Amino acid sequence: MIDSVRRMTDLDRPGRYQYLSFNAPLGEARADAIADRLAAARPADVLDVGCGWAELLLRVLHRQPAATGLGVDTDEEALDRGRRAARERGLAGRVRLEHTAADRVIEPADLVIAIGSTHAFGTTTQALAALWRLVRPGGRLLFGDGLWDPHAVTGDPALIWDDLPQMPDLGGLVDLAMAAGFRPLWIEASSREELDAFEAGFLADEEEWLHTHPGHPLAAEVRQRADEHRRRWLHGYRNAFGFAYLTLGRCAT
Repeated sequence: MIDSVRRMTDLDRPGRYQYLSFNAPLGEARADAIADRLAAARPADVLDVGCGWAELLLRVLHRQPAATGLGVDTDEEALDRGRRAARERGLAGRVRLEHTAADRVIEPADLVIAIGSTHAFGTTTQALAALWRLVRPGGRLLFGDGLWDPHAVTGDPALIWDDLPQMPDLGGLVDLAMAAGFRPLWIEASSREELDAFEAGFLADEEEWLHTHPGHPLAAEVRQRADEHRRRWLHGYRNAFGFAYLTLGRCAT
């Protein structure tokens, strides 16, 4: 007898991030511009902390053939996706993607990428302090983190996750980076189009699955989860939440 609630297999569960190039609100044009800019500094080695499937790391390595890369994350499924992409692009010999917690990394690099990995270190201040130690003098950090606009008109406060209003605005995030010792080389933030595309892409895994599996034993659970996330996004935090990409320099001396 088959249980009415059974564990999803690779064939009958929603995909994970299959509609997203990045697990962040980052469009293709901005991603390529960032990769071009970071590669132009000619780093010898690149460290991606909380890399996921390491898409941006791979783009930088493609543009800088002399560089090697290391990406660390604790999501083995995402790491496997990155390893497949590295093999397909002929980069497997220059990059390692390892199952390692972000706060366990100790070897510095010329270029460090940390997008959406602040939680692995604690607060934003703690993350920047830890990342400072990972950037060699004269090196760079690409720091991606969430923003909150305290002046925006938001929806139902009950639909806003408690930690979102604790995030700084763009000016506050830059101030924190400078207090950690970095100099801001480039400051940018996701557009509304990038933010909406990220949310829609995140939900598309479950919605596309529900579209073809409406009678699945787990459909009600998946539908409830997707509906809650959509309500929070559209009727809660959408107008106030943002995301920044700061290219930060650690001076040579």
